[in-house]
Amino acid sequence: MRLVAHLTLVGATVGAGLMAGLFAAFAYAVMPALRGADDRTFVDAMQRINVTIVNGWFLLAFLGTPLLAALAVVLAWRGTARPTLPWIIAGLVLYLVAVGITVAVNVPLNDALAAAGPADRLGDPGAVRARFEATWVTGNVIRALASTGGFAAFSWALVLTGRAAD
Repeated sequence: MRLVAHLTLVGATVGAGLMAGLFAAFAYAVMPALRGADDRTFVDAMQRINVTIVNGWFLLAFLGTPLLAALAVVLAWRGTARPTLPWIIAGLVLYLVAVGITVAVNVPLNDALAAAGPADRLGDPGAVRARFEATWVTGNVIRALASTGGFAAFSWALVLTGRAAD
């Protein structure tokens, strides 16, 4: 059971790290690069990204991470890794903040952007962009910070697990 608990925590840590990296890459590379694009190009690029990103690999990391983290909480609670429990719970809570921001802020904005229609047919792509960009970027920065915090908490729980095994 100890191995299962450890592997579950490793999986949650890897998932949180992957998502933190994705959200951070949008914060420091993708969105700054698109900031300089004209409105129609910006809308088109974000519409394409929003369609492409919803795939099995993304969903596995995005939705699998909180499931593994919740299982890690249960296994730590019932097993010998109880000293790691506060860190695993902190990681789960922080990661759930990132999920909550995604569901409450980023996804509705993505849906509204898609509903605006194809970028090449928009009468006023600047207005579409203005309703999307600033709020989406702010939400993304918050979820990047939250998922990075979750990754750090899970990582520390792994360090404590390793120390307990010595």
